[in-house]
Amino acid sequence: MSAPTTNTPATRTGSGPRRAVREPALLVLEDGYVLRGSAYAATGRTVGEIVFSTGMTGYQETLTDPSYHRQIVVMTAPHIGNTGVNEEDPESSRIWVAGYVVRDPARRASSWRATRELEDELADQDVVGICDVDTRALTRHLCERGVMRAGIFSGAALPAGADHLTDQAMEVLLDVVRESPQMLGADLAREVSTEEAYVVEPAGEFAGQEPVATVVAVDLGIKARTPQQLAARGVRVHVVPQRTTLAEVLAHEPDGVFFSNGPGDPEAATHEVDLLRGVLDAGLPFFGICFGNQLLGRALGYGTYKLEYGHRGVNQPVLDRTTGKVEITAHNHGFAVDAPVSAPSTAPYEDGRYGRVEVSHVALNDNVVEGLRALDIPAFSVQYHPEAAAGPHDAEHLFDRFVRLMLTHRRQRTGDPDAPPLAGSGAPAAAGPATTIIPTDESEAR
Repeated sequence: MSAPTTNTPATRTGSGPRRAVREPALLVLEDGYVLRGSAYAATGRTVGEIVFSTGMTGYQETLTDPSYHRQIVVMTAPHIGNTGVNEEDPESSRIWVAGYVVRDPARRASSWRATRELEDELADQDVVGICDVDTRALTRHLCERGVMRAGIFSGAALPAGADHLTDQAMEVLLDVVRESPQMLGADLAREVSTEEAYVVEPAGEFAGQEPVATVVAVDLGIKARTPQQLAARGVRVHVVPQRTTLAEVLAHEPDGVFFSNGPGDPEAATHEVDLLRGVLDAGLPFFGICFGNQLLGRALGYGTYKLEYGHRGVNQPVLDRTTGKVEITAHNHGFAVDAPVSAPSTAPYEDGRYGRVEVSHVALNDNVVEGLRALDIPAFSVQYHPEAAAGPHDAEHLFDRFVRLMLTHRRQRTGDPDAPPLAGSGAPAAAGPATTIIPTDESEAR
C-alpha cells in the first residue's frame, strides 16, 4: 500500500506502557469547537475529517481499516488500549487513521494475546493522538453539527501558552484545519490499494484442492478478512489493484467479481464505476461491500450523498429484506446510495439497461440504504461489513450467497438442465444479458 499523507513530523511521547507526564494537546474543529487534552501516541500536527466509532471492541481492526484513511477517529468507548495490539488482528499492513482521540488510555495491556502496547504502536507509526478529553461531549457535538474537518496539535505544533491561546494563535490553528482537504470529491482508493496483484488460495477444509470458484477482488481498501472469508469457502481470490482494467479482470476468467470497502467520495471514483459497468455488461456475478455498494449504485445510475455524521461501529441494526431478519452489523461509511426504499425501481442508467433493482437492506436507525439487489442481472451489494473480524458475524452468510450465485450462474452458462430458471423471464431487463436473481437458501429465511 502507498505511503500515508504527510501532515507534520511526529515524535514519540515516550516509551513503555506508562506515561507519567503528558504534554498538552488541542483538538480544533473547523466550526471553532476546541477541546484541551493531553498528547497521546506521537506528537505533532494532523488534520482530517473527524468521525466517531461506537465499537467497544476491535480498535486494532478499526485502526488498520484503509476506509479510515484521512480520518481522525474518536472512540466513544471511554477506555481504549486495554487489549494492546497483536500480530493476528490487523486488517492491513499499517495503521490508516489520520489521528486518534480517546478519553482514558489504558496504562498497560492486559490481554494474553497482546504483543505490544497500543500507544507504542501508534507512536511508531507516527499517528498523532489526543487523550483526556470528553469524548461524550465531542460525539454529541458531531451528532448535532455533523462530521467536519479537525486538527490535533501537540508538541512543536502547539503554540506556546496552550492553556491561554490568543485569538490570533487560535485563528492560525483554525486556518490550518479549514485549509485541509474535504472528503467530498476525494478520490482516495488509489492511495490505499495494493500496488501488485496477489492470490489467496482456498483454505481450511478446501486447502490444496481445486477452487470451488475463482473471484477477482478489486482492492479499493480491502481488509484482510475479506479474501479469507472467500478462501474458507473454497474460492481462489485474485486481489488486484484499483487501477486494473476490464481486460485484466477478464483475463483471470473469473466466476465472479468483488469490489471492496474503501475511503473517499464514490462520485469521484469514475474509473471504478466504468470498470464495474464493464463487469455487469459481461454478465459476471458481482458482490460489493461498503464502497463497493456505493459504486454499484452509481454504476446502476443512482446517486450517492454524504451522511450527516455517518455510520461507524459494530452495533448497527440492519433489516435484511431477503430473509426478514434483523442483523447487528459493523459499519464504516460516510456516504450512502440514494435509491427508492419503498419498492423495486428500474435502474436509471441508460433507460434501464440493467433492469430492475431493489433495496435489499435498510438501516433501522435512520432508514438509510444498506444494500442493493439487482433482479435481472447477477449483482448485489451491502453497505456494511459482513466480514468484520471483531464481530458481529450475523451477516457472514452473504459470502455463501455470493458463492451460490456464482455456481448457479456457471450452471446456467454451461447449459446444465438442472439449473434454476432465469429470473425476469416475464419482465426482462431493457438491455443487457439475461441472468439469474440471487438464489436464497431457505435456511436464511428461518
